[in-house]
Amino acid sequence: MAHRITLVPGDGIGPEVTEAVLRVFRAAAVDVDWERHDAGVLAFKKHGQSLPAELLESVRRNKVALKGPVTTPIGEGITSVNVGLRKALDLYANLRPVRNLPGISSRFENVDLIIVRENTEDLYAGLEHEIVPGIVESLKIITERASTRIARFAFDYARRYGRSRVTAIHKANIMKLSDGLFLDSSRKVARDFLDITYDERIVDAACMHLVMRPDKMDVLLLPNLYGDIVSDLCAGLVGGLGVVPGANLGEHAAVFEAVHGSAPDIADKNLANPTALLLSAVLMLDHVGERQKADRIRAALFAVLQEGRVRTRDLGGTATTTEFTDAICKEVET
Repeated sequence: MAHRITLVPGDGIGPEVTEAVLRVFRAAAVDVDWERHDAGVLAFKKHGQSLPAELLESVRRNKVALKGPVTTPIGEGITSVNVGLRKALDLYANLRPVRNLPGISSRFENVDLIIVRENTEDLYAGLEHEIVPGIVESLKIITERASTRIARFAFDYARRYGRSRVTAIHKANIMKLSDGLFLDSSRKVARDFLDITYDERIVDAACMHLVMRPDKMDVLLLPNLYGDIVSDLCAGLVGGLGVVPGANLGEHAAVFEAVHGSAPDIADKNLANPTALLLSAVLMLDHVGERQKADRIRAALFAVLQEGRVRTRDLGGTATTTEFTDAICKEVET
């Protein structure tokens, strides 16, 4: 029976990398009934909304979505589709596995990090207003409920996948009430998981350790804003945002997405690297119980990367999106 999954190609390079993923899925004979919807700039032009109600209803109904990158204008224009999706669907956990990929050189070896980021509150929720001209206030909201929920997610994940340590990242030395509440909630959850080591690091010190000895860290548990920053930093340890998957998970829905931007400067030029979205789609297959197909696609991608003959420009090669996808499909079919 086919999986019915909401598909949001996105804009910029989104449609190109999305089509690459669909080609690989067809090569691997993954049975999916895709339900396509627009979001972001394209949706705003068509429907007057960047996040149409039809899209949200589709994800609620199907419970799973794959989303390409969507442009978020800086300082003006439409609001973030990503933030809107997370709030509307209560996708409270952002999960980013960050690992070295075969054949991709980076500054560090043996990087194997799991970033668990709270996804619904904190400064990143964008609750701000102008008090008087020239003075703007942003609200940092931290709740015990959200902090406890994301901490439990991190420890449950660590136990399920055999991870040994969860590190809470904070700035409670300065923000003693808000980040202090996040830490207190994490400590309470940690008491239920005595088989897993729990420790804490101030966010600036954590960043320093990550760029010195990332192999010494394991599962990182972070509030929303720190998680957004640190997860991109970690992606840089293994080759950049183009090779790292992402998932936004809630109790009733899951949205899997590439974590990079829409790269409008190379859109429609057949130059984009589909690796990040493909790895996100592999996470999605794991999520819906298609482990065998997930392993097959992952192995094919890794084989192409390891061989190094066919690579997109961002990985030091000359291959087009189509050529790179062709190589992966050929490997899947052998």
